[in-house]
Amino acid sequence: MSTDRIPLAGAEVAVVGGSIAGCATALAAHRAGAGRITVHERTEGHLADRGVGLAVHNDRYAELSAAGYLDAAMPWVQLTTRRWYVRDGAVPLGRQIAALPFPFRSYCWGPLWRELRGRLPADTVFRQGVTVRAVSDAADGPRLHLDDGAGGRRTDRFDLVIGADGYRSVVRDAAFPGVRPRYAGYLAWRGAVPAERLTELDFPGLGPAPWAQEDCVYGVFPGGHVIIYRIPDGHGGHRANWVLYTSPPAGAGLDLDSPTSLPPGTLTEALHTRLAHVAGELLPPYWGGLVGLTPPHEVFIQPMYDFTAPRYTAGRLLLAGDAATVARPHTGAGAVKALQDAAALEAALRALPERPDALETYGTERGATGRTMVELGRGLGRFLVQDTPDWRTLDQAGVAGAWAAADGSGAFGGRALKEGVRTPHD
Repeated sequence: MSTDRIPLAGAEVAVVGGSIAGCATALAAHRAGAGRITVHERTEGHLADRGVGLAVHNDRYAELSAAGYLDAAMPWVQLTTRRWYVRDGAVPLGRQIAALPFPFRSYCWGPLWRELRGRLPADTVFRQGVTVRAVSDAADGPRLHLDDGAGGRRTDRFDLVIGADGYRSVVRDAAFPGVRPRYAGYLAWRGAVPAERLTELDFPGLGPAPWAQEDCVYGVFPGGHVIIYRIPDGHGGHRANWVLYTSPPAGAGLDLDSPTSLPPGTLTEALHTRLAHVAGELLPPYWGGLVGLTPPHEVFIQPMYDFTAPRYTAGRLLLAGDAATVARPHTGAGAVKALQDAAALEAALRALPERPDALETYGTERGATGRTMVELGRGLGRFLVQDTPDWRTLDQAGVAGAWAAADGSGAFGGRALKEGVRTPHD
């Protein structure tokens, strides 16, 4: 359906998905002058309690701050250096093979979501525990077909629908039915450790804080790696966030062809055993011990998928965040791209009165960015997990050269926003 007759002032806008991408795109619609905005989030829990880490490149932070989607009030930790370690017998930290610049700010998912949620206007309707079963189109606007969580069903009409509902997006299914995430062949085990618990790691010759707050650690081994960095805990302290990438154990019996995740408390014994083996036998002792501090019932798994929609728009259906593109987390740009999508969407919505094709342009341009990030994620996945070099033979120059070859596009941390999108909001 064409968007050239949408009067944005007073328009009824639905956002499907209430996470970071959903809150950011709702904020974009509000700043662009939309009427009533309704956010639909299927989970009923406290989203602000989620403790996963994420990182934002300093340059992307500057752009998103100028656009009004990040600011210094949001809790963060400055990272500067990425140190690469390989196991070297009983040496606690392992042998450092390289140290590369890493100009990123780290965040905790929950506190960042809380800050974005708090910036939404008071009249935003935020519905939790509501499942959007399907999306359909009609001459007078798209419809959401809803389950209210109590057995009731309803259908609501809107002028615009923004799909920010993740990689299993029902909005994307309506816009592009043939686009499906594809399993990449390996998993990411994830967890976090309160910083005060790091003192439990007692290794001879190591002090109580053997790694600097500004360091991001890459512990590499044949067939995978772990990334470890500090994040704010939302209460004035820090947590050590870790993500370990490697293949699942043989005969794990996982059905991963359909997009899924394994939340805390659902991992099988075989998956816990695989993690314990990597932490105990393949990582340097200190970093493996850090991973082991996370209680098993708190560890969760994120299977690696990637895909991108050809465009981010289909008439009055708009896509953003993981609903539009999922690139593997190696890119260091998942949250960045979601916030960039919101900033670009705001600029497009503002331009609609003078440029009826503004949303189509948004869809085409962000679609191109999505393709770049998916290809980058695949290249880094091959280098870091699927076809790893013999790390023991690499030094500073070798790691730097191998990384530069894997990041051929130079898009690690995210592509730059267009100039017209970076201007401060009203």
